[in-house]
Amino acid sequence: MSTGTALEHDGSAKHSWLRQNRVRTALWIAVAEVVLAALTASVSKYTIIALGLIAIPVYFIWGKDQRGTIRDVSWTAAASQALAIVAVLLSHFIGLFVLVLAAIFAAVALFLIFVDRG
Repeated sequence: MSTGTALEHDGSAKHSWLRQNRVRTALWIAVAEVVLAALTASVSKYTIIALGLIAIPVYFIWGKDQRGTIRDVSWTAAASQALAIVAVLLSHFIGLFVLVLAAIFAAVALFLIFVDRG
């Protein structure tokens, strides 16, 4: 026969594990999302941003006022989406930066080739 105390103990043990591992879990979710966005067409960068625009406000409006597992799950979802958005934006800007840098290198190389015609 179970008692209320045993149920609270089970809930607190699960809550304790989630609380201890929520940062690691959020990082792995973000990594998985970014890898999926990079490798597949079905998960786009816009999908990740849209999910973040849902998960982050849900946490700040509703999740942070909850207790226990609900708060940790909503925090993990919001944190993973925020990390994924940062990764998507960095890949976009770094990708653009790399293209600009490649264009500058190509222009310098062409200049050096044409100057050295002699």
